[in-house]
Amino acid sequence: MSIFDERESEIRAYCRLYPVVFDKASNARQTDEDGNEYIDFFAGAGVLNFGHNNERMKLAVIDYIQNNGVTHSLDLHTTAKRRFMERFVQVILEPRGMPHKLQFMGPTGTNAVEAALKLARRATGRREIVAFSHGFHGMTLGALSCTANQHFRAAAGVPLEHVRHFPFGCEKMCPGCQLGCGMASIEQLRAYYLDSSSGITPPAAFLVETIQAEGGVKVASKTWLQALEKLARELDSLVIVDEIQVGCGRTGSFFSFDDLGIDPDIICLAKGIGGMGTPMAMNLVKPEIDQHWSPGEHTGTFRGQDLSFVAGAEALAYFEDDSLMQEVRSKSRIMNEAMTALEKRHTAVEISGKGMIIGLDVGDGNRAKAIVEECFRSGLLIASCGTGGRVVKLIPPLTIPEDDLKDGLDILLSATDKVMEAA
Repeated sequence: MSIFDERESEIRAYCRLYPVVFDKASNARQTDEDGNEYIDFFAGAGVLNFGHNNERMKLAVIDYIQNNGVTHSLDLHTTAKRRFMERFVQVILEPRGMPHKLQFMGPTGTNAVEAALKLARRATGRREIVAFSHGFHGMTLGALSCTANQHFRAAAGVPLEHVRHFPFGCEKMCPGCQLGCGMASIEQLRAYYLDSSSGITPPAAFLVETIQAEGGVKVASKTWLQALEKLARELDSLVIVDEIQVGCGRTGSFFSFDDLGIDPDIICLAKGIGGMGTPMAMNLVKPEIDQHWSPGEHTGTFRGQDLSFVAGAEALAYFEDDSLMQEVRSKSRIMNEAMTALEKRHTAVEISGKGMIIGLDVGDGNRAKAIVEECFRSGLLIASCGTGGRVVKLIPPLTIPEDDLKDGLDILLSATDKVMEAA
């Protein structure tokens, strides 16, 4: 029995999918201790947008440590933090005309969501949050209240209150969906909230993902998101966009909403923002909302992760020109062409996604599990998501070499054909 079986908590999950011990990793490949290589279409659930051990980030971090740079700083000012903030403002915010302030709370996405919920309630004096069916926002109690998946919610052990869930605004109707998603859901919300006798009071905020990554790679329509923002303005509610898994270049632009014509009040970032897998969570907050904080009201021991600032600043260099985003759009076309071929061969298969996040809905969690297992045996790391785990999710590093991308797609196509034909 290994130390993992003997001593690691029963809560472990992903390691049950991939029962090996990983030893080394470089860009889109991982190697186990027996020397077997795997192409990585999982990428730490979207953390490793820039690959494992990204060379420029690795050198920057090594140089920083060798020069005795500060590695932990709470919210003290450091040179590493200043460089990250200056670069983020210069490269990301100023070109978009965004006056947002940067709030660090660290280290993970759920911390970002918790802070956003707390601030929205403080700024509006309201208690309730609106979230959406299939949404995933984290595991701590506030964020978990906004997460829709009953498997995760049931572990709370206490009531998850002050959040209402409504149907999402998918741009493409999911097979068999009867939730009432789409524009009709906005009209329903408007009717509820504008009728003072409906028994429902306006929320502090609408918390939304433009793409529900864990929820099954469900993409919200542009029209629905704009209508949601318009309703929020009518109600004096805030719009919080959870960019944790689909931001930082995943969709072919830094923000997934860059082409959607919306103006969020709070934007939650984590995962890829730390560059090379070092933890960082950060909220972008409009100044008039941020002013509702008092100093020290929301703290966190690891909000000053300087190695993340160093690696994250290097990651921002990828957005100083359009080269990587052009690569993402090109690789997205390769991925979509491969998945469309599967969709044509198997009537039970539906694809969804944007940029380099694609969902392969095979209609059944057992089929998806069999595909994931077959892929692993053939040297591809990939995972499933969505209701009952029925969607195989492709989320490789943005920096994956084209040959690795095509080899991984070949493995996935072969595994899917094998499982679907046997079904």
